[in-house]
Amino acid sequence: MAHESIRRVGNEKQIMKTFPTVKFANSDIYVTRLISGGNPLCGYSHYSTELDQKMLDYFTDEQVVTYLQTLEASGINTIQARGDYHRVLHWLELFRRRGGNLHWVAQTASEMHNVFQNIKIIAAAEPIAIYHHGSRTDKYWLEGRIEKVNDYLKCIRDTGLQVGLGTHTPEVIEYAEEKGWDIDFYMACFYNINRQPRESALVNPGKKACAKEEFLPQDPPRMCEVIRNTRKTCLAFKILAASRQCETQQKVAEAFRFAFANIKSEDAVVVGMFPEEQDQISLNVQHALTALNLNDG
Repeated sequence: MAHESIRRVGNEKQIMKTFPTVKFANSDIYVTRLISGGNPLCGYSHYSTELDQKMLDYFTDEQVVTYLQTLEASGINTIQARGDYHRVLHWLELFRRRGGNLHWVAQTASEMHNVFQNIKIIAAAEPIAIYHHGSRTDKYWLEGRIEKVNDYLKCIRDTGLQVGLGTHTPEVIEYAEEKGWDIDFYMACFYNINRQPRESALVNPGKKACAKEEFLPQDPPRMCEVIRNTRKTCLAFKILAASRQCETQQKVAEAFRFAFANIKSEDAVVVGMFPEEQDQISLNVQHALTALNLNDG
């Protein structure tokens, strides 16, 4: 059952719903099993340049803060977002000034000239974890330079935060497991959109990265197998195939059911949400609760 609690913000009472949580990796922190993704905030839809622009137009500073407050009020206690300085760190500061208190799982920003420096600056902004950017991980994998990623993971470990590895490629997780890399959690994409070299549009603005991305039906079962085979916490993302499974709410519900039925009970899902035309936060909360057999209805 979902429950409600009350917190006071200034002179106002705000109803706060609670949501099922799991212990995050090797920390003492509990995160909700539904986590908000950060790509829509930065105008990265993985769908089309038109949708990218709609997201950019919608998510002003004020709208981002409102979005984060709505997440918190809905019971979601964690956001996953990249660690760039002019957007995400700025927005989190505005949100925190107003009393916001979401956990932040931070992604390295691969466009930075010095990612080691980027890791240290992210750490100072108090996330609960940092993970190596999945598209850059996969780029190194395809180039035969995957061991370079381990240097960044060691830098993250030195911050004292939870260490994560992001990837869209199941074989990368299998490799890291075989080599015994010092990792606390994986950011594991349901779809392998990096079968050929590509770079995130947030790293190379103007590039139509989504044109190269394939969302194949055989991908989610393969990644789920890898997720179940590791004891480490996994945050499964793109469970809705970047809007391609969103034609109807029934399809969205089916995607949530598949995800929670095929990952481990200690894992969570990360879903990007764009509430301009519909209340995707409330809808996804209900889909997640239904999938977890916890919906009040």
